[in-house]
Amino acid sequence: MPFLPMISRCVLTALLAASLLLAPASAEEQIKILVQSSPLAGSQFYALSSVWDEIRPGDKLLLTREPDNRHDSNAIRVEYGGRQLGYVPRAENRALAAAMDRGEHIEARVSRLRKAKNPWQRVEFEVYLVL
Repeated sequence: MPFLPMISRCVLTALLAASLLLAPASAEEQIKILVQSSPLAGSQFYALSSVWDEIRPGDKLLLTREPDNRHDSNAIRVEYGGRQLGYVPRAENRALAAAMDRGEHIEARVSRLRKAKNPWQRVEFEVYLVL
C-alpha cells in the first residue's frame, strides 16, 4: 500500500481535525494512521534468524534512513532490539523516505511472522504516521 500519495497532508489534516471535534482524545493518546504494510526485504542477509524465537507480532521496529546507501538513496533500514533485520522494500520506500526526511513521526510494528522458505514471506510489518 503506497504512503498516501493521493491525499495531500492538508486534506488529511482537515479530515483528522473534523474527526477530533466529534471524539476528542486525551493528551496522552496518540493518533496513528496506517500508511503502509510491507514484507521485510533482505532478511536472509541479516539478523532475523538470531531473533526469530523472541520476536512477536506487535513488537516495535526501528526504521532508520540511509540516504547515503550506495544501492538506494531512499533506503530505510529495519531493526529489532538493536539488530538489523533487513530493509523496507525498494519498491515501497520512496514516499516513506520522503516523510522521514521531512521529520514526520513514523513508527513500525511487526504484523505477521511465518516460517516460510521464501524470505520475503517471513516478516510483514506495518508503518504508521503518528500525529
